[in-house]
Amino acid sequence: MHDWLHSPAGQYLLSWEQSQFDHAVADVFGFHALQLGLSQLNALQANRMPHRWLGSDVLPLTDVATAVDRDVLLTNYEALPFPDNSLDLLVLPHTLEMSFDPHATLREVERVLVPEGRVVVCGFNPTSLWGMSHRWGKGLPEMGDFIGHWRLRDWLRLLSFDVQSTRLGCYRPAVKSERWLQRYEWMDTAGQKWWPIFGAAYCVVAIKRVRGTRLLSPVWKRAKARNASAVTTVSKEME
Repeated sequence: MHDWLHSPAGQYLLSWEQSQFDHAVADVFGFHALQLGLSQLNALQANRMPHRWLGSDVLPLTDVATAVDRDVLLTNYEALPFPDNSLDLLVLPHTLEMSFDPHATLREVERVLVPEGRVVVCGFNPTSLWGMSHRWGKGLPEMGDFIGHWRLRDWLRLLSFDVQSTRLGCYRPAVKSERWLQRYEWMDTAGQKWWPIFGAAYCVVAIKRVRGTRLLSPVWKRAKARNASAVTTVSKEME
C-alpha cells in the first residue's frame, strides 16, 4: 500500500483523511493518544496531548520514520502493550482492513480506552466506485476486505461505544493520472449533494461509554464553591 499512496489517487485519499482526522481530534483533551498503523499519515498532528505514539505492526520505512514527530511503537494490534483504561484517544486509519482480526483489534481498543475516551476510524466504503474497483482487482492496493461504515457502527455499539458522527468523501474514481483526477473534481461537490453514501472513504467517531460511570468535577471547582458559600454565610451573620 505504501507505493500506491504516492499515486495521485493515494494522495487524494490522504489529503481528505488528513482533514477529517484534524477536525476529529483537534478538541479531544487528555494525556495519551495512539495512532495504529498507516505511518504515512500523521493523524494526531492537530491534537495537543503531551504523549502521542505511532503504533505499527511492521517497522516503518526510513523516510517515514524520520518524518514523524512521535515515538514509534512496534506492536501487535490484537494485543496492545497498554493497561486497561489508560489511553484517551485512538485513531485507526485503515487499521481494521489491514488487521488479521479486526474484531480483536476493536476489543483491544475498547480495553485500553478510558471511559469517555474517543476512537476515530477511517476506512474504505465497499459501496462506492473504489469498492467496485477493489472487487475487480483494479486500481487499488491489495488488502483485506472493506468494512462498511454501517457494519463498523454495529461492531462499535456491541462494544458499548456511542457513535458520534460518520462522514463520507472522495467521490472521484481512482484513476492513475493526475490530469484525469483533476477533471473529475466536480464529482466531489456533486457526490456530497446527490449521492453522499457512495463516498470512497469514511470517517467514524465514537466515544466509549461505561454504564454506571459518573464523571467527577475537578477538586478545585468544588473547593471554590464551598469557599463562596462560606463567605456568603459569614456576610449574613455580620449583618
